[in-house]
Amino acid sequence: MGHGVVTLFLCGDVMLGRGVDQILPNPGDPELREAYVVDARSYVRMAEEVSGAIPAPVDPPWPWGEALPLLDEAAPDARIVNLETSVTRAGDFAPGKAVHYRMHPGNLPALAAARPDVCVLANNHVLDFGRAGLAETLGSLAGAGLRTAGAGRDAGEAYAPAVVPLPSGGRVLVFALGAGSSGVPSGWAAAEGRSGVAYVPALSAAAAAAVVRRVGEVKRVGDVVVVSVHWGSNWGYLLPGEQTRFAHALVDGGVDVVHGHSSHHPRSVEVYRGRLVLHGCGDFVDDYEGITGYEEYRADLRLAFLVTLASDSGLLTGLRMVPLRSRRMRLEAATPTDREWLLGTLDRVSRGVRITQEPDGSFAAQP
Repeated sequence: MGHGVVTLFLCGDVMLGRGVDQILPNPGDPELREAYVVDARSYVRMAEEVSGAIPAPVDPPWPWGEALPLLDEAAPDARIVNLETSVTRAGDFAPGKAVHYRMHPGNLPALAAARPDVCVLANNHVLDFGRAGLAETLGSLAGAGLRTAGAGRDAGEAYAPAVVPLPSGGRVLVFALGAGSSGVPSGWAAAEGRSGVAYVPALSAAAAAAVVRRVGEVKRVGDVVVVSVHWGSNWGYLLPGEQTRFAHALVDGGVDVVHGHSSHHPRSVEVYRGRLVLHGCGDFVDDYEGITGYEEYRADLRLAFLVTLASDSGLLTGLRMVPLRSRRMRLEAATPTDREWLLGTLDRVSRGVRITQEPDGSFAAQP
């Protein structure tokens, strides 16, 4: 990359559990306790009915598909994903939850294949198998050499940023939060002497001020600060006012990128005071192919976000979004028709920016 530029890869939810776990070389116990599905292999069958046979067991890189050559070519300074599954053999299903995600620790090569620099864990699935499941998740990821943010053995660890050193001598600091609005149970909050997630009950001015205070304690000249937030509902394009106000308060307080996720499809892209706010990155890797009910949102379409920032100021210098499509639990290039639909949708819902298509089929944001 040119002098003075930091490139980040961001994506939404990476869910390598449940059905995806079952097609990998080391599938865990397929038991589920969902209203209609009691075996994770059912999700494999549903995907195959829609898209064709999956050659299980697949090689660990399979779920990422075309995203891997894309990442190699872009060579980002930091790769940041929201890992929306526990990584555990635990069988203790968290009570009061309709859906539980876990991947077997033996399948971690499927996560490592994308070489993530930061796995965000502040979401509504990381404690699906209780605090024992979280402890195994944290140990498994650390054992694989993967940095985490947003969950920990106590509040100090959960709220601390993941730190990615940059060649320039600066750092990418990734703070992560799980908001009540995304379905994170309040009982999952980390506390002194208690493991859990970095939890915000509401996207209030006080909650934003607390984040800004933590950022101020560690940010140095040359650092780029990302706050990754699991927030909001699964479907739809309307953004609650408090979400936008929260994001703006973070930027006003020195945050360079707000990396929002939770919705199953991409939401508004915003540039506020020269800083990027992604209100919803959508899903990236999962087993949702055969699930019906919200087809109008085209949740099978995925976006890889490549963000370039000025290293001295954190100001946005470029945003490239590459559209992909999930088929047979693998990411492949989106078709021209799919790209056109997604481009029109993103352009319509994004605030204060125009989304345009580049000659190579990727999307760019113009102020």
